[in-house]
Amino acid sequence: MTTTAAPRAAAPWWAGALSGLLAAASGVAVGTAVAALLQGVPSPIESVGNRAIDYAPPFLKEFAVKQFGTNDKPILIGSVVAGLAVIAMIAGIIGRRRPRVAVILVGVIGLVAVAAAASDRTTTASRALTLVPSVLTLLVSLAALVLLLSALVPTGKRAAEHPMGFQRRRFLGVAAGLGALVVVGGVVGQVFGNAAAAASRAGIKLPRRANPAPAVPAGAQVDIDGVSRFVTPNRDFYRVDTALRIPDVPAEGWNLRIHGMVDKELNLSFRDLLGMPLVDHRVTLTCVSNEVGGPYVGNAVWTGVLVKDLLAMAGVKAGADAIKTTSADKWSAGTPLEAVTDDRSSMVAIGMNGEPLPLAHGFPARMVVPGLYGYVSATKWLTEIEVSRFADFKAYWTTRDYDAEAPIKFSSRIDVPKSFQTFPRDKVRVGGVAWAQTVGIERVEVKVDDGDWQQATLATQDTVETWRQWSWQWDDATEGTHKLTIRATNKNGETQTSDRARIRPNGTTGWHSVQFRVE
Repeated sequence: MTTTAAPRAAAPWWAGALSGLLAAASGVAVGTAVAALLQGVPSPIESVGNRAIDYAPPFLKEFAVKQFGTNDKPILIGSVVAGLAVIAMIAGIIGRRRPRVAVILVGVIGLVAVAAAASDRTTTASRALTLVPSVLTLLVSLAALVLLLSALVPTGKRAAEHPMGFQRRRFLGVAAGLGALVVVGGVVGQVFGNAAAAASRAGIKLPRRANPAPAVPAGAQVDIDGVSRFVTPNRDFYRVDTALRIPDVPAEGWNLRIHGMVDKELNLSFRDLLGMPLVDHRVTLTCVSNEVGGPYVGNAVWTGVLVKDLLAMAGVKAGADAIKTTSADKWSAGTPLEAVTDDRSSMVAIGMNGEPLPLAHGFPARMVVPGLYGYVSATKWLTEIEVSRFADFKAYWTTRDYDAEAPIKFSSRIDVPKSFQTFPRDKVRVGGVAWAQTVGIERVEVKVDDGDWQQATLATQDTVETWRQWSWQWDDATEGTHKLTIRATNKNGETQTSDRARIRPNGTTGWHSVQFRVE
């Protein structure tokens, strides 16, 4: 008579899932920490996210900005992390019975991160250095998974000692150690991420301007709670870009190269810019992703050097009609040469509202061009200005079905009332902003429901490069739910169209309207 050994029981599913999750998290934590310490190198998660951004169709990016606003980047990172976590847990569960399959699956995930790093355009380091965090993520994840699975699926002598197939004490010990590694890696990544640029910015004091901005004119700010501040504080200024990780660019090592169709190539340091005549100008910027009535418009005092002065130093050759500007993370924009050499306040900005540029808004230097949407002008973390011809290059967004030239479409917005805000019958006072950069706002009109257009009161005009605020009071308000609609007319006599245009290829159009109640 023969006896057959009882089949080895598999470890519980939760232990397998935890094994996969901890293995992936350990690798990512180490990769993130190393990326932060290397500076200028994207983490493995960021590399995967950057490739997702580059390959995503334009409509998907527009959807993300519309639905999630400035939270689009955290949501993308969260989606990458969630996807990784699910796959890693599945691998761990499979590994309870088929450990080799689990190792292969986690290895494939790691190789995806390595491939993403190898083609990541955003890096400011060498390609070899850029690969280091992702390669370490792959190796650490595999090593951690093997350690955890060896406790879940013991072999040899350990298998005889644990016939039930699960070394609980050993497994929990390894899991605790890897959990500590995850915490330490996360802390290092947070502490050292952008540390060099932050320290550099903290040590900079903007010098006295050769041409400081005059005071904001009296009456430029409408006195209604809820209407945007005339000068947008840095913390409230919109941010829309493709950077998952803010480039870590200290001013001390920064260089601006001006080249292409010029008589003399220039390489300027941050100190060189500080030594030039600096000017202040208030300029309202607008993102092409701004929906009708949207938040992606802001007004700030920008400090910098006029682009036309820099180009005069280099000498522009005949035949040029554009400049291609490039950022530290390899994003690019194409701008009409005329827009940076005419009378508008186009500048290489190094300051915003009296401070060095915030990291998120382009430190140490960025482009500011009045009257053009940001995707064709507002390059942050600026490193290059190439004088060229539109026929000779494609910029980031023009390869994605956006127009090469994109003047801002003048528009208007209702700030008060907010949707479904309630007013007492005797206090229906509304207001907002309108903008027509480089042209100026001549008139703003509002109407309630299907009534006649009523002329609003315009606040004092600052310059044609800034927005203009407006207000209106409904003296004979009636109770009930109403719809307020707005339109603006610019100083060329053109009135906003009611026709709705989508974001792509060159910005939205239409009238903004808000529903509110009177009681």
